[in-house]
Amino acid sequence: MNTLNIMQTAIRGRWAVAAMFLANGFLTGAWAPQIPVFLTRLDISKFTLGLLILLFGAGAVTAMTWCGHLISRHGSRTVLRWFGLIGSFGLLVVALAPNVPLAAIAMFIFGGSIGGMDVAMNANAVAVERRLSRAIMSSSHGFWSLGGFAGGALGGFAIQNYGHLAHAAAVTALAFVVIAVAVRYLIAEDKPRQGSSGTGYRKFALPGNPLVYLVGLMALMTMISEGAVLDWAALYLRQELGADLAIAGLAYAAFSGVMAVMRFLGDGVRHRFGAVTTLRVSALVAAAGMLVAGLAPSPWLAIAAFAFCGFGIANMVPILFSAGGNQEGMSSGTGMSVVTTMGYSGILVAPSAIGFIAEHSSFGPIFVALSGLLVVVFLMAGLAHRAEFAPEAAPAE
Repeated sequence: MNTLNIMQTAIRGRWAVAAMFLANGFLTGAWAPQIPVFLTRLDISKFTLGLLILLFGAGAVTAMTWCGHLISRHGSRTVLRWFGLIGSFGLLVVALAPNVPLAAIAMFIFGGSIGGMDVAMNANAVAVERRLSRAIMSSSHGFWSLGGFAGGALGGFAIQNYGHLAHAAAVTALAFVVIAVAVRYLIAEDKPRQGSSGTGYRKFALPGNPLVYLVGLMALMTMISEGAVLDWAALYLRQELGADLAIAGLAYAAFSGVMAVMRFLGDGVRHRFGAVTTLRVSALVAAAGMLVAGLAPSPWLAIAAFAFCGFGIANMVPILFSAGGNQEGMSSGTGMSVVTTMGYSGILVAPSAIGFIAEHSSFGPIFVALSGLLVVVFLMAGLAHRAEFAPEAAPAE
C-alpha cells in the first residue's frame, strides 16, 4: 500500500521532470531563430554576437558551479522549482533588450537560469531513475529535444509573421504554464543530502574520483558541437547557403526533431547494446553528419546533415550525464554538477571563438573541424561505463 503510493509518486515525478526538460528545450530552441534578428536588431558583428552568446555560457556555467552545492543543501526539487520559474522569463528579457549593454546583462541572466535548471533537472532525473529502478535519462532528454524542435520549428515562422517580441511573449507564457504545473509533482531525493560523500561546495570543487573530469571532457566536446548547431546553423544557412529566415530556422529544428525521436528510443537501445557501445556508434554517426553539413552545397542538404548529426548526438549527452550522476564516492548532484559545468564550458568558449573564425573565413570549415571532436569522443567512449544502468534489486520500502 505504502509501496504503491511511493511508485505512483515516482511515476508522477517522472512526467513532471519530463515536462521540465520539455520547457527547458522549448526556451532554448526558441532562442535559435531569434539569433539572426538579434544580430540585425542590435546592428552588431558576428564576433560581438559571439561575445554576447559567450555571456549566455558564462551565466550558465556560473549557475552550474553553484548548483551542486545548492542541490546538496536543498535537494534538486527545490532548486529546479526556482530556476525553472525564473528561467521561463529569460527569452523575453533578451528580446526586450534595446542595446548591447542591456543585452549582455539579459544574456547572462538567461544563461544562468537555463544552466541552473539544467543541472537540477538532470539530478532530479537520476533521483527518479533510482526510485523507479529503471533508466529514464535518454527519454527525458528526448522531451528536451522535442521542446527544442517545437521552439526552433515554430520560431522562424512566428518571428517572420508576428515579430520577435510577440514570439518571445508567447514562448514565455507557454513555458511558464508548463513549469508552474510540473513543479507541483517533482519528487525529492530519497535521502536528503546529509551523507559525507558529496555535500557542500568544497566537495564539488575536489570530487574524490578523477574519472568524472574525463567524462566531463567528453561532455564538453559533445556540447561544443551541439551548441555550434544551436548558435550558428541558422546564420550558416542564411548567410552562406542563401536560405530565407523560415528555412534557416529549420536547421536546428531538424537537428532537435531527430534527436527527440532517437532519445525516446534511447533507453531501450542502451538496455539492448549497453551505454558504451551506444556512445561509440552515436559519436561516429554524429561526426559523419557534422562533416557533411560543413561541406554541403545547398541549405536542404545541410538541414538533412544536421538532422543526421542529431541522430548521433541524441544519446551521447544523456549517457555522459548518467555516467556523471553515478560516479563512485560522490552524490549524484555533485557528479552531475561537474559534468554539466564542464559540458557547458563548451558553450562558454566555443561561440566567441566560432564567431571570430567566421568573421575571417566561413562556417563550413568550422563544422568540418567539429566532426573531429566527435571522433575523439568515440575513442574515449569506454570511460563512460558508469552509465551502464543496473536496476536496484527492489525499492526497499
